[in-house]
Amino acid sequence: MDFNDNDIERRGLVLLGCGKMGSAMLKGWLKRGLPARSVWVLDPKPSDWLETLDGIHLNADLPADPAIVLVAVKPQMMGEALPVLRSLGNGATLFVSVAAGTPISAYEVALGDRTPLIRAMPNTPAAVGRGITALVGNEVATEDHMALAEGLLSAVGQVVRLDNEDQMDAVTAVSGSGPAYVFHLIETMAAAGEAEGLPAELAMHLAKATVAGAGALAEEAQEGPAELRVNVTSPGGTTAAALAVLMDDQTGFPVLLRQAVKAAADRGRELAK
Repeated sequence: MDFNDNDIERRGLVLLGCGKMGSAMLKGWLKRGLPARSVWVLDPKPSDWLETLDGIHLNADLPADPAIVLVAVKPQMMGEALPVLRSLGNGATLFVSVAAGTPISAYEVALGDRTPLIRAMPNTPAAVGRGITALVGNEVATEDHMALAEGLLSAVGQVVRLDNEDQMDAVTAVSGSGPAYVFHLIETMAAAGEAEGLPAELAMHLAKATVAGAGALAEEAQEGPAELRVNVTSPGGTTAAALAVLMDDQTGFPVLLRQAVKAAADRGRELAK
């Protein structure tokens, strides 16, 4: 997104909550040219980094008609945080939430049902500009609103649109929680290498680089992951021996990941109630 001479620069952007995700997004916006003077941040415990930013309006009076409010607080803090912004509802301000487990209907109750609202689910690789965010809007959100949100969130990675909000729990379970699954894979690969005689530091280095490299290859290659897997698997070889364990239909990855993703999605539905 080009922030030169646009609505956000003129009217302002409000960031409610500036923890890890909020900070990652703010860094991306500033890097892409959003003037610090156009940003208002509300955070009860600002980081040292945030307090040293020149030009940012930190815990100051808000503009009367900001272009966008991005809600990045924890779900349990919503009840306390949203009433502060109620006066901006039912107007021209677009609200975008990156908080897990809070449905659009909850924002409509708090802010008014004529408020343009977009619910988004980013993930933690946004901190290094490699995140992916899924978006869905309410009936008031227009194509221009969706494009604005896409432009903002593309500052920290890829953006996709959902057909409906019902898909959000599955997105949360796959890409929102997914980095934790991959981090655990790295942990267990390193531990397994150590068990086979590798020094701990070397085993961790190999595991991190292997997962990062395989992920990059899977994203950039024309072949799908199944074909890439076949390409690296020689019949009767070492990889085939390992995959016989990992692909077991009773104890392997397929059944474990189905169970894990379902558990995460079910929990997301519970939190939304």
